[in-house]
Amino acid sequence: MPKIKTHSGAKKRFKITKNGKVLHGKTNRRHKLNSSKKSTKRKRNLRKIAVTDKTNVAQVKRLLPYK
Repeated sequence: MPKIKTHSGAKKRFKITKNGKVLHGKTNRRHKLNSSKKSTKRKRNLRKIAVTDKTNVAQVKRLLPYK
């Protein structure tokens, strides 16, 4: 059997912990950070890494076969 290719986009966006949890960065932190659109509290919480929802874990793990 040939090796399975890792999905290039997924390897940049997700990390799998030793216990099998899938982590990802939060969205909405690219632009409009200085305006009144986003509060300081909201921007601070967007820095954190979040655990991916259980409904998407199987799909992400399929994209990252050797992690």
